[in-house]
Amino acid sequence: MSRFPVSVGRLPDEALLSGLATGDPELAVTFVRRFQHTVFGVAIAVIGDPQLAEDIAQQTFERAWRYAQIYDARRGSVRTWLMAIAHNLAIDAVRSRRPEPVAPEDLDAMLGVIGETPEQHALATEASSQLRAAVAELPREQGRALVMAGIYGMTAQQIADWEKIPLGTAKTRIRTAMGKLRTTLASPNRGDHGK
Repeated sequence: MSRFPVSVGRLPDEALLSGLATGDPELAVTFVRRFQHTVFGVAIAVIGDPQLAEDIAQQTFERAWRYAQIYDARRGSVRTWLMAIAHNLAIDAVRSRRPEPVAPEDLDAMLGVIGETPEQHALATEASSQLRAAVAELPREQGRALVMAGIYGMTAQQIADWEKIPLGTAKTRIRTAMGKLRTTLASPNRGDHGK
């Protein structure tokens, strides 16, 4: 029988987070159950590996438990805060892995994820949302080169080898994509897509 006057499942997210911070097992279990699918969804969208995504989800809840006392509701909802933790951990995991070649069809799917998933939109600040939209508008080969360099940490030579293009072409694609992003994001009408 629950010790709480209302069903634990009906408690607000902030109350569950506070319960997590105090170590209350009933509140902690409810907190994890409420957010486990969302956290795992963010991790799998970034990583693509279910086992590693499970590890990231577990690390996310451990970090939430450790830092629950410094959560600031003025900076966003508990859900958004957790999704940001999961996203950051997943990106760190991707960066720490040895760069592996990415199949072109996988990269195309990843570029689609950048601009389309609800998790990404919920996580996004206005600036990151604009960045994702700008990347999605790049010509496909420039977007691919930019993502390979920026997310996978591949060098221009590695991109050239993978794409089977000259090194100068790889460098040009990256440089051109960066220039277009700078121009798009620096534009005073960057929120206005009616050109």
